[in-house]
Amino acid sequence: MLDLRILRDDPDRLRENLAIRKIAVFDDLPPQAPDWAAATVARLSELDRRYRALLEEEERLRHEQNEVAAAMKGLGALPADERAARRKTLVEKGRALRENERLLAEQVAKARAARDEAWARVPNLTHPDAPRGDGDDAHRLLRTVGTPRDFEAEGFVPRDHLAVAEGLGIVDFEAGARVAGQKFYYLVEDGALLDLALQRYALEVARRHGFRLHVTPDLARAEIVAGLGFQPRGPSTQIYSVADADLCLIGTAEITLGGMLADTILDAEDLPLLLAGLSHCFRTEAGAAGQESKGLYRVHQFTKVELFAFTHGDEAVSDAMHRRFLDIEIEIFEGLGIPFRVLDMATGDLAAPAYRKYDLEAWLPGRGGYGEITSTSNCTDYQARRLKIRYRDAAAGKGRKKNRFVHMVNGTAVATSRAIVAIVENYQQADGTVVVPEVLRPWVGKDVIAPV
Repeated sequence: MLDLRILRDDPDRLRENLAIRKIAVFDDLPPQAPDWAAATVARLSELDRRYRALLEEEERLRHEQNEVAAAMKGLGALPADERAARRKTLVEKGRALRENERLLAEQVAKARAARDEAWARVPNLTHPDAPRGDGDDAHRLLRTVGTPRDFEAEGFVPRDHLAVAEGLGIVDFEAGARVAGQKFYYLVEDGALLDLALQRYALEVARRHGFRLHVTPDLARAEIVAGLGFQPRGPSTQIYSVADADLCLIGTAEITLGGMLADTILDAEDLPLLLAGLSHCFRTEAGAAGQESKGLYRVHQFTKVELFAFTHGDEAVSDAMHRRFLDIEIEIFEGLGIPFRVLDMATGDLAAPAYRKYDLEAWLPGRGGYGEITSTSNCTDYQARRLKIRYRDAAAGKGRKKNRFVHMVNGTAVATSRAIVAIVENYQQADGTVVVPEVLRPWVGKDVIAPV
């Protein structure tokens, strides 16, 4: 979440940021409503003012109780009759003050919960260079890597990955639906080997860049999920929850890597911390029917290698790390020989925790267009505030170390299901076989995947 001082000291900045992010904080104030951003900030300010006013009233009551206690101590100098009468009055007043304090404490707790619940839905601030707007046309194209194959010159029309993969017998959606429901699947033989090869390839690249490798839990407590900015419960969640337990299936290892250091104070000398996590990922929303959601492109479960960094709490530092993550993702997909483009994502497409986000979109011949295969986000201190992850900053001066919130950067090294889509469609041959990218051959064990 954001620092509340932004609401109190710079409400105009908050209003402008809400206007470009187009993320609703209150359900009855959607971005389509007139002056919704200004109205949202006004309501947030009122929630904060109410809480602070109740706190002041609570403090006033405590002050009165202290005065009563002091007066009780001074009764000894009074005559007996006066002392008894005065004592009775003070006891009654003290009892009334305690009851008022109890009732007020309940109001304070409710007011704080209302404010904090709303404040937790306010999105992060936005990088000044992020393109403004929403929709595909608003994203900024940074570069294009590789050249799509000319299938027409090769004498055949490319098929989508599902037709090719089912023809090879390397994916089975029918069996997946029979066991777990629609949009679940089995990877079979060379499909399984291709998935494992992508995992190993991405982990090797991550380790070469200094990331510490982890196989993470596939579950996390709801408070950790929420701390990373995901909604663990409610009608709009994409998270699977475990019945009768405070646990959720994770949608990304960003959750389990970021949650590792919750409630931790680090030493500045230990930063940056570079982590890579291998996990299964689960998402309830598998997309609507259509070419863009077909087959493996949008599914309920997939395997992913995630990159994560904890950095010093300076924008220049986390910006540099963010660009480093982008370079690593580019290296991975250049190595796979997949044509792709790099986009600086527009503000209307940023998730709430992201300060800035880059996407890689692969050229997918089967759909005749680009599709997202990976992304990386700089979340600055937005997630760290929720999770209370700080470091001791020796730069505070005078020999003292001030605790500051870390910045957190995440990026997908490879989501194996979408990488398989890109490989199968770009490396398909006229005879229905698929050439294995050279970097994956040591783990797949062959140059070409052919029907069994």
